[in-house]
Amino acid sequence: MRPSQRITEFQTIIYEKRGGIGYVTLNRPQVLNIYNVQMRDELYQVLGAMRDDREVVAVILGGAGERAFCAGADLSEFLSAPSPAIARQVRWERDVWGLFLSLPQPVIAAVHGYVLGSGIEMALCCDIRIAAEDARFGLPEVSLGIIPAAGATQTLPRTIGRAKSLEMLLVGRWLDAEEALAAGLVNKVVPRKDLLDSAEAMARKIAALAPVAVRLAKEAIRRGSDMSLNEGLALERHLAGLLIETQDALEGVRAYVEGRSPNFQNRDCC
Repeated sequence: MRPSQRITEFQTIIYEKRGGIGYVTLNRPQVLNIYNVQMRDELYQVLGAMRDDREVVAVILGGAGERAFCAGADLSEFLSAPSPAIARQVRWERDVWGLFLSLPQPVIAAVHGYVLGSGIEMALCCDIRIAAEDARFGLPEVSLGIIPAAGATQTLPRTIGRAKSLEMLLVGRWLDAEEALAAGLVNKVVPRKDLLDSAEAMARKIAALAPVAVRLAKEAIRRGSDMSLNEGLALERHLAGLLIETQDALEGVRAYVEGRSPNFQNRDCC
């Protein structure tokens, strides 16, 4: 395993690069990794840097400690602000969620324990979700007199459907890991001890592929999801046309014909 490169010291997150994989760890375990303004600022900095970093071809997002990936927002900031409205406005002034969604690299969420409120919204901004067997998913906002404001009312129904989403929001229904798997909220459930290993194995598979092809495949699905079928097919043709001229495309076909593993090199897009 290549040595880890820790990029800058933060107070609420840890960011490392290793073997083409960016590791982002929410690091407030003493308070269940709840999301506050400082975490917002630090995530904004890291996500922005990763977006432009051609060395990072896949990202793993996890949470420190044994009890939670992220148990929601830091409600104490609402109490210390001049008003709840101002507290919420300050929290979302930097569009961390838009940055998550705009990352060209595939992002794998490795979640465990409590995955609540902002935690589930963060996981929904990722492309693939792997859950430990102890993961519990919930959206408690309505019980607090508010509604989600980081995308859950839009991303959750697109992931698990309208009826199940309304049950979680309006009835306060929590899903355990197996229920989340059955609903399509997560891709895979593993024992807690295997969570990071499973995420890393998936990230390494992605890192072994042609980086530009990976980025454009993600772009095709992300952008195409909001298009008509005809528009989406046109987008796919356009992106495929860009790739066919790259050295990696030639190398991939040549390696297949020669019965060997490809040696992809190109990290810059067309």
